[in-house]
Amino acid sequence: MAGKKAVILLSGGLDSATTLAIARSEGFLCYALTFRYGQRHKREIEAAKKVAESVGAAEHRIIDIDLAAFGGSALTDASIDVPKDRAGLGEATQIPPTYVPARNTIFLSYALAWAEVLGAFDIYIGVNSTDYSGYPDCRAEFITAFEKTANLATAAAVEQKGRYRIHTPIIEMTKAGIILAGTKLGVDYSMTHSCYDPDEQGRSCGRCDSCRLRLKGFAEAGIKDPIDYMT
Repeated sequence: MAGKKAVILLSGGLDSATTLAIARSEGFLCYALTFRYGQRHKREIEAAKKVAESVGAAEHRIIDIDLAAFGGSALTDASIDVPKDRAGLGEATQIPPTYVPARNTIFLSYALAWAEVLGAFDIYIGVNSTDYSGYPDCRAEFITAFEKTANLATAAAVEQKGRYRIHTPIIEMTKAGIILAGTKLGVDYSMTHSCYDPDEQGRSCGRCDSCRLRLKGFAEAGIKDPIDYMT
């Protein structure tokens, strides 16, 4: 496996940073892929750049797509408020307004296209179904379905040059487990950004689902979260 190429979806958050570090530790040459997709929290783009350089990505590309053209999410439509202090944190009882329609399907499709050009058959994504906000495109069932699609839809797979595999190394980890795994691999979490609604200085709100799950994870891991919060 040493030296094989893999495409890693990198948002700049702690989950994707840990996923990148895991891919590196498994011997892959990592090609990191980040999207500027019309999200309100664009600070994550700078975080992704820092993480890619720190962890040692072979290449890092930032792709512009406009999911804000469709809206339908608090992350892409300024008229929809980001929920704060929401009850039932981490429970998949309802899909919150921070869900971005079809986002992971779109991101994985781009990753698949780049992987086929690179001659890579491994794609890593930092989805998590344990401590998460109820997003349907973070479930194992979705990943299995997309992997099947990848092997039906590409010339490389049809010509039997290889079989695509979608890696989800943190999918069953708790947030604390993710943080502990990344810490062992040397991830510098001060470079990461998780907040859905940071202020103009880039400080995290501490009240959105993403901030609260992050803070809960660091507390349970017994490690101080190194980033700045408004509260």
